[in-house]
Amino acid sequence: MTRTVVIALERFLPDARRIADALGADVFCYGPDAFRAAFEGYSRIVALMSAGIAVRGVAPLLTDKWRDPAVVVVGPDLRYAVPVVGGHHGGNDLARELAALGIEPVITTATETRGRESVEGIAARTGCDVVNRTSTRAVNAAMLDGDVPLYTVTGPGIVVAGPAVSLLVRKGEYVVGVGCRKGVGAAEVAAAVRQALGETGISPEEVFVYATTARKRSEAGLVDAVAELGGNLVFLDDDTLNTEEAPSPSRASLIGLAGVAEPAALAVSKRKVLVLAKQTYGGVTVAIAR
Repeated sequence: MTRTVVIALERFLPDARRIADALGADVFCYGPDAFRAAFEGYSRIVALMSAGIAVRGVAPLLTDKWRDPAVVVVGPDLRYAVPVVGGHHGGNDLARELAALGIEPVITTATETRGRESVEGIAARTGCDVVNRTSTRAVNAAMLDGDVPLYTVTGPGIVVAGPAVSLLVRKGEYVVGVGCRKGVGAAEVAAAVRQALGETGISPEEVFVYATTARKRSEAGLVDAVAELGGNLVFLDDDTLNTEEAPSPSRASLIGLAGVAEPAALAVSKRKVLVLAKQTYGGVTVAIAR
């Protein structure tokens, strides 16, 4: 299925098909459930209609800017393309693609209007994604006022970052949450993760990051196993873990945590959907979220 759909009122369908042909998109005729169906199956939406109709259609469906599809409104006169949802998440790029049809993109995101890149834009350009998404507001605001340093750490290495520092890693769909007993070896951790990935049909290349509790910073076996798997390991503080609801009971409650593997996977995941509930493999627990 294509990632893009054009939604248009019936009288505008001929123009909608022309736009769809240029984008390799599907076409929906506007109706009561058109936007809901588009939100469920597409990541980019062109709404060929008045902005008022489009805004009223998408408003009840919005949940999170990192998960909502990008929505670009094109007026019936085909003069302007205006991203109204997800400018930094595909909307601006979609509007620019429409320029090939003579439709002028109207970009309103602050960084772009000042001729500066956003964190999300840098991530897309470098084939990465943002681990700590709450950081982007502060970093993008700083980019409006001046140059923000960009550091590349190829590793091995350790980065200790504050809340106003955005961490970018290679793109991926899944987060693997890992807990382990003290002193567990790298071979046991790596074997447990590989078994969990195999059970879900996920390859290591599809993993965004591996996540665990900050209390495991000194576990060399865990650190070495993730390095062997070619992944990035992030350590989460207690407050971050305890904001997530752990579906499975955990012995971590004895040390004041809701859990480790499941909350860690959910905390960093993009869709907040657990695809593998916590499994125990010897001294290692693994959960996977997307």
